[in-house]
Amino acid sequence: MEGENYQGGKNKTYLKGRGAQFNSKNRFLREEKVKEHLEGIDDWTETNEATQYIELEVKSIVNKVESPDVGMWYSMNPYQGCEHGCIYCYARNVHEYWGYSAGLDFERKIIVKKNAPQMLRRFLMNPKWECVPISLSGNTDCYQPAEKKFRLTRSLLEICNEFNQPVGLISKNAGMLRDKDLLQKMASRKLVSILISITSLDEDLRSVMEPRTATARQRLRVIRELSDLGVRMGVMLGPMIPGLNEHEMQRIMKAARDSGATFTAYTFIRLNGAVKLLFHDWLYKNFPDRAHKVWHMIEQSHGGQVNDSRWGLRMSGEGNIAELVAQQYRKYGKLYGMNAENWELETGRFCRPGQQLGLF
Repeated sequence: MEGENYQGGKNKTYLKGRGAQFNSKNRFLREEKVKEHLEGIDDWTETNEATQYIELEVKSIVNKVESPDVGMWYSMNPYQGCEHGCIYCYARNVHEYWGYSAGLDFERKIIVKKNAPQMLRRFLMNPKWECVPISLSGNTDCYQPAEKKFRLTRSLLEICNEFNQPVGLISKNAGMLRDKDLLQKMASRKLVSILISITSLDEDLRSVMEPRTATARQRLRVIRELSDLGVRMGVMLGPMIPGLNEHEMQRIMKAARDSGATFTAYTFIRLNGAVKLLFHDWLYKNFPDRAHKVWHMIEQSHGGQVNDSRWGLRMSGEGNIAELVAQQYRKYGKLYGMNAENWELETGRFCRPGQQLGLF
């Protein structure tokens, strides 16, 4: 694809560096200020405001994951909202519970759980905790730009290292390399496993779909540097979007394998809640030449809708298009020797400070 295909860069009103271009309505608020007609003239205009960090104290940080098809038992998210601005992100809807919009607010109003390390320590000290892996992050990216300032993810990992608490990580930010010393220590005891999310090797596509993320080249560098240090590294291919990036699956998997990745995962695009409106607006602004086709291929893969909430189907889709993507995933995974190892995070080392390993 050539850069001129991306219409957002030509439009003077397009908010560069942001995925969403407006604030969608919060379903939980009775009154709020919104643009009723995106194409009309309003008495106010949307501005590309600077990112705000809202520091809060929370009552807990570890959450039990009830969804049976996401591959994790518990998760912790030191930040809510995400400056990366990925337009397809399902976590946008969670921002509505905090009183904000899933649109621009999600990218510009970042909630910082400043007491997250203390809450994790309290959680792990609870004698009722029976060690299983905890995922960082199950919702928003724990290495988003806020981490450079607040270092909450680093603090959480230090506590996990102290307790021998195993962690699964997923991110698309090269800032992870700031913690490679700690990740190497944890990897030596099989306490960490990492997925790097790569949706496209096309920099033009990445810059509008995931505007404030690291480039694919930087993400491959993360895989390479950490795998060289003995950290188990994998690649998350997703979401795969028909007509935009699904044709890149083989290239992404091969590039990740060549960089040291040994396992993979993938998801198929689904547009839940407010994400449906935000993605539709983004798609038609950036890809007017193919937007109609892409939208209908997504619908064909979810029974005529752009979202399916059924467990087991919601993140893989169904029908001919989704099945072709699944076949590619299986074919190239086998071709490049991915997911061949029998590997699990170590839970038997867990030990609370002051206790001897193996007594509890």
